[in-house]
This record gives sequence, structure tokens and C-alpha cells, in this order.
Amino acid sequence: MNTLSRYLVIATLSALLFIPFLGRTHLFDWDEINFAESAREMLVTGNYGVVQINYQPFWEKPPFFIWMQAASMSLFGVNAFGARFPNAVVGIITMLVLYTWGRRLAGERTGLLWVGAYCASWLPFFYFKSGIIDPTFNLLIICAIWKAFRIGFTARPWSKAIWCGLFLGLAVLTKGPVAVLVSGLTFLVYLAWHRGKTAIRWGHIGIIALIASAITCAWFGYIAAVSGWGLIGEFISYQVRLFSTPDSTHGGPWFYHGIVLLFGCFPASLFLLSWFRPRRHRENELPTDQRDFRGWMWILFWVVLILFSIVKTKIVHYSSLCYFPLTFLAACQLNRILKNPALLQRWVIGGLAVLGMGTALAISLLPVAALHPAWLASHIADPFGRANLQAVVPWSLRDCLPGLVYLTLILLSTGYLFRKKVRSGLLILLLAQVGIMELALVLFTPKIEDYSQDAAIRFYQSLQGKDVYVHVLGFKSYAQLFYSKALPQHNPRSDQEDWLLNGKLDKPAYFVSRITGEAHFAANPNLMVIGQQNGFVFYKRKP
Repeated sequence: MNTLSRYLVIATLSALLFIPFLGRTHLFDWDEINFAESAREMLVTGNYGVVQINYQPFWEKPPFFIWMQAASMSLFGVNAFGARFPNAVVGIITMLVLYTWGRRLAGERTGLLWVGAYCASWLPFFYFKSGIIDPTFNLLIICAIWKAFRIGFTARPWSKAIWCGLFLGLAVLTKGPVAVLVSGLTFLVYLAWHRGKTAIRWGHIGIIALIASAITCAWFGYIAAVSGWGLIGEFISYQVRLFSTPDSTHGGPWFYHGIVLLFGCFPASLFLLSWFRPRRHRENELPTDQRDFRGWMWILFWVVLILFSIVKTKIVHYSSLCYFPLTFLAACQLNRILKNPALLQRWVIGGLAVLGMGTALAISLLPVAALHPAWLASHIADPFGRANLQAVVPWSLRDCLPGLVYLTLILLSTGYLFRKKVRSGLLILLLAQVGIMELALVLFTPKIEDYSQDAAIRFYQSLQGKDVYVHVLGFKSYAQLFYSKALPQHNPRSDQEDWLLNGKLDKPAYFVSRITGEAHFAANPNLMVIGQQNGFVFYKRKP
């Protein structure tokens, strides 16, 4: 098979993995619906320069990814598929990029192993089926780092610097100053590690900074001209708060992201851990460019992991940039193991068996637990969580089969690995991972949604096309805006909760609360309870 054929096969398989079933479930609060709602409001208003939520300026995120979603929705409609399609395309591009880089650095097999390690890990796979910003942001950052790395290994370093600045500027336009922070820290650590002896000169840094700043300032300048400098100040203040203040619902211990990467990047994470042992090979035997890129990847991994372990707010995708170095280094380790199976340690195989079997048993027992909602509810302290279990969801014992098949394949894979039949064991493990992840999305995610948000979303959808106010009480959500297809309100007080509850309305208002707040809101004489389902309470207030 020639190189072009391999690219076509990787692109086709990636498309088959990432595109089907994108719209099988509704978007999930908060992040997915947040970004999709901003894209929808761009289409409604025609204002593509200022990111909005509820038709008010939204300073938390820049617009690049939201532009991508708006373009997708203009093609596929304002729906979950349209919101998630950009990341599926990013996933295809990512697989082609990883194959290209791995092949260039260390040969065909390393390129294929990097692709396999990335798409066969839980969180990296799921992210390409989502509507969140991070897959796009991460690809732009890793491309910027790749171009910076290539400055020292090309006859055209200035062109690499230009491309690095372009990718870095787009990354800032995707998620904000964190792009500069992560990239800058990575370069500074790389510079210190090499004691200042690097092929990246001050002129290269100047070009990178100039181009990145030009892209960023173009948008900031437009915002300042349209909305004034106040919005930019709020944007910067929000970024500072993210790093210095824990979100009330997103706190966690300092080792949070280490645990997330261990389980979320299974099985690649275990092969990465096998680096931490006395190794017989010597790094200075590697080609210079491969050794240098491995250094970049180790630095990027530790910078991201340590930085976001320090950050007070703990959210799963904050450490998602680690997926690239983690899977690259795992692929390098796998390549060595394939050359010399004796390097595969028994504790790694045991770890694969324990984590794999634990995951398989959890997947297999989930339908059994769901068939006994009363027993399950007795183990849940949160009243809202218990009320979610009132949803009628069509589980059956047949739903245990995917988990049992996955368990069988894990046992078969680890059995081959224990016998040092590495190629067969890894192939079975790859097929098991990809198969169970796709089945989990198709079979289980819609059922989980039935518990968590389906009742509320169907209520919002019933209000589409009606000239009403829709508001949530006691919790944060963007679903009421996206799924009721809210239009701009002419009343300036329409987003003020106190006015909606107690003011003089000009049209009906509908509200949704969770059951935990029912007593408080039902006591309001202006509100009439019109329904209750699966932990959500629905109210109406007449004008």
C-alpha cells in the first residue's frame, strides 16, 4: 500500500468513527449547548463579530470555533449534528496530522501507532464526537509547537515561524490567552532545559509574536470599536478568575488531572507509565529531530499537567492538551515493544487487565443496576438525582452484551500479551477499545440523557415558535435558549429573574426548576406549577 492509499484509508476510517451518530443525542449542558447557542445567535442576528448568549455580549470565549459551528449549522441545520460536525472534521485532520508527523519522525509504524493510541483512548475519542472547543484548540496549539520544533530542522526556518504564529494566533482566537500561556511556558522550559542553546532565534520569536498578535488584535480591535474596551476588560478578568478562583461546582484535589489522564486515556496512559523504569535503550542513539521532539512532548505534558493542577477550577478538558504528548510517547514505547517484546513489563499487562476488566464490568452491570431503579435510588443522596431515575428508559439484559464482549476481548488481549504475542494482543486491544466506545455512544448515551435532561429539553422544544419568555430557576443552563430557539427580546428586563418572577409581564413566561428548589419557587403566588417530570418542575406565569 502506497502512502496516498494509507492517507485515504486513515481519512475514511476516521470519518466512519467520528461522523456517524453525531446527532443521536441532544447537546449536553453546559459547554456543548453554550457554544452552540452562541453560534445559533450569530445566525439569527447576523452579528459574527461579537459572541453572544441570550443576545447579550458573552466575554468568556473568542469566536473562532463558534464561527466554525455557525458555518456547520448553516449547512446541516441548527441541531446537535451541526454543532458537533466541526470537531468530527478536526478529528479526521488530527489523525492525518499525527500519522504524518509520526511517520516523518520515526517511520511508518510509529505514525500508525500514534493514530491508534489516540483514537483508541476514551477521552480523545469522545472529544471528536462532541461540540466543545478543546479538540480544535488543542490541534492549533500542537501545530504551533510542531512548527516551532521544525525551525531547527529545516532550511526554511522563517516559514515555520510564520506558520507557528498563524496557528498560535488562531488558538488565541479559539480559547483566549491560555494559548499564549501554555505555549510560552513550554518554550521557556525547553529553553532552560537546553541552557539557552536553541535554533529558535529572537527574530523567529518576533515573527511568531507579530503574526499571533496581528490575528488576535484584529478581533480585539473590532470588539473595542463595536462594544468599547469594557467587554475586553471583562474577557481578561474572566480569564484571571479561571486561574485564581475555584468554580463552585468545579473544584477538586491537586491530583485531579492525573487521575483523569490515567483513566480517560486508557490504555495509552499505561504504556506511557512504562517509561518510568530503567531503560536499556539510550536516547542519544535516536536521530536528533526525534530526540528533540520527544523533549518538546515531555515538556508540554508536564507543563499542562502541573499548570492545571495548580489552577483552582478543575474541569476534565483542561488537561486535554496532554493527550497529544501522552499518546505520542505511548506510541514510541509501543514501537520499542513491538521490536523487542521483552520490554513489555508484566505490571503493564496486569494494569491493562485490571483497568480493562473493571471498565468492562462497570459497563456490563450498568444495565442491571438501571433495571432496579429503586435500589439504585437508595444509594443516591441527591434528591434531584433520585428523581432522575423516575424516567422510563428501555433497558434490558441484552444491554449487558457489549460489556461482556469487551471483557472477553480484554482477557484475550492480555492473554496474548502475557505470552509476548504483542502484535496480536495490541490489535485485539485496539479493536476492543474502538468498538466499545462507539457502542457506548450509540447504546448508552441516549439512555443516560433520558435520565439527565430529556424531560427539560422536550419542554423547551414545546415552546418553539411561541412569543414567550423561557427561564431556568436555581441552576445554570443554556438549553432553554437553544432548544426553545429563543429570539431577541425587545424588553430590556427580559433577562432579569426578579422582573420575570414578580414584574409586570407583557407576555407569558415559562420556568423550569429542579425538584430541590420546588418548595421555594412554588411558594411564589405568581407561579403556577404546570408539570413535573424526572426531577424537573415546570411553571407558567401569565402576563
